[in-house]
Amino acid sequence: MDNKISPEAQVAELELDAVIGFNGHVPTGLKCHPDQEHLIFPLGCTILIQAINTQEQNFLQGHGNNVSCLAISRSGRYIASGQVTFMGFKADIILWDYKKRELLARLSLHKGKIEALAFSPNDLYLVSLGGPDDGSVVVWSIAKRDAICGSPAAGLNVGNATNVIFSRCRDEMFVTAGNGTIRVWELDLPNRKIWPTECQTGQMKRIVMSIGMADDDSFFYLGTTTGDILKMNPRTKLLSDAGPAKDKFSLGVSAIRCLKMGGLLVGSGAGLLVFCKSPSYKPIKKIQLQGGITSITLRGEGHQFFVGTEESHIYRVSFTDFKETLIATCHFEAVEDIVFPFGTAELFATCAKKDIRVWHTSSNRELLRITVPNMTCHGIDFMRDGKSIISAWNDGKIRAFAPETGQLMYVINSAHRIGVTAIATTSDCKRVISGGGEGEVRVWQIGCQTQKLEEALKEHKSSVSCIRVKRNNEECVTASTDGTCIIWDLVHLRRNQMILANTLFQCVCYHPEEFQIITSGTDRKIAYWEVFDGTVIRELEGSLSGSINGMDITQEGVHFVTGGNDHLVKVWDYNEGEVTHVGVGHSGNITRIRISPGNQYIVSVSADGAILRWKYPYTS
Repeated sequence: MDNKISPEAQVAELELDAVIGFNGHVPTGLKCHPDQEHLIFPLGCTILIQAINTQEQNFLQGHGNNVSCLAISRSGRYIASGQVTFMGFKADIILWDYKKRELLARLSLHKGKIEALAFSPNDLYLVSLGGPDDGSVVVWSIAKRDAICGSPAAGLNVGNATNVIFSRCRDEMFVTAGNGTIRVWELDLPNRKIWPTECQTGQMKRIVMSIGMADDDSFFYLGTTTGDILKMNPRTKLLSDAGPAKDKFSLGVSAIRCLKMGGLLVGSGAGLLVFCKSPSYKPIKKIQLQGGITSITLRGEGHQFFVGTEESHIYRVSFTDFKETLIATCHFEAVEDIVFPFGTAELFATCAKKDIRVWHTSSNRELLRITVPNMTCHGIDFMRDGKSIISAWNDGKIRAFAPETGQLMYVINSAHRIGVTAIATTSDCKRVISGGGEGEVRVWQIGCQTQKLEEALKEHKSSVSCIRVKRNNEECVTASTDGTCIIWDLVHLRRNQMILANTLFQCVCYHPEEFQIITSGTDRKIAYWEVFDGTVIRELEGSLSGSINGMDITQEGVHFVTGGNDHLVKVWDYNEGEVTHVGVGHSGNITRIRISPGNQYIVSVSADGAILRWKYPYTS
């Protein structure tokens, strides 16, 4: 978050209302807090604290890059989180105070990436494991917030250690494991040393993906990439048993938790959740979930537990009936577009890769998901009457869906040669305007049963990135990455004006009075243009780094918002041409941004799959 805001210090902070998102790729990233009321999980550089029973969210912000691991102390007082950074740079660990929701200390020693973290049972120590470029294990004193000692995590002739777990009973013992290495460590505090002992697994050479410790420290269990489980004795450092002999877990044992009542909860890379026991490890209960399982976290003793998957799904499972309930979901790929239906802020739609999702704004709940496998959706729009969602796809088709059921209403085949890249509808619901990867702009007549091509307008030389239609439906503007914006006459279906700039245009908006348009793109400039003759009125420096990809303007035209590759949401005064508010919260490039009808919220979406809802700073 090292984005320096310009010298004009009177820029206010935009208030973050809610976040829809969960990075399911962080191993054991989903945690249930010991208070049993909150889930804690990473999203980009932010850590979310989400109340299980209400919509309340808190955000821990302090990392400058994506969070790569997360740990909570057994008392629940502390949270520790580690991040990735650029090669050769220090990667921070942050120690947080859970109650106060604030940063206590930054611990910097490791380079490149923090691979894993674990607290000792009485909150005395934190152990951290550096990533592949670092390869060291460090023990930190929580009271002094300083390193006690460190050591290379694995021997010379084996791979990296990627997992760490503390003893459940003693503050002086922990275990690390990874590619061909399993070590039990003893902390020798008086001499500030840690002493490793290699565990013997005989002929079995395994890569460890996950690790779980029995409550009484009698055994620890290792989940491997080959889909079997090793049971080790930490006292003798010997292999006690391994299994299952047949039917190994497909795509590896990616998550493992020991239960107090005996037995194991095991999650596989293929999304299978299983309850099993040593030594057979045959499934006693099992369910299939969507996406590889990366986290299993117990609520209390584990009568209820939560599971996180790579497809950014969070499930609640009750142990007795072993049935799953999907409690949170979000996009797990770059969100390409966001749009509100006409005149209502109650819901909005987003699209990412293969699916379109409709969300309930105030509760962040997913109301509908429309999936077209193996395709990518580049843009969406609601018809003004709310009866259809029109979508643009990379296979060159325009698809229309019913917003209540998600049923396919019609398809316009081969609408564009190199995929449909942008789409807009007219307010009389009679036309759809589409833009393609080849640069054509096509006007379609939409009847009750038929969809007819009215005109193909061939002026742009490369893909169309954004289309906006004038309120009276007599004109539209298209922005393209060929450095032109064209204003089209929709009555005579011909070009009215062309705007040229040395940039790849990413977004364009009409000012509500419709005499001017504003544009932006990769040159980071926000330009105001005269619609009538295509002359530039003014240019603003839109951002200090990276392209501006999305913009939207209020219905009154007093303010507009922008977002882009600097990860900042900016609110501008249209007439003054100055930033009034900045929103910090995204950790991926912002791809699109919208102000809700009625100016209640700003919703921004980004390349890491996150959807952020901000409080609109002015009362309308």
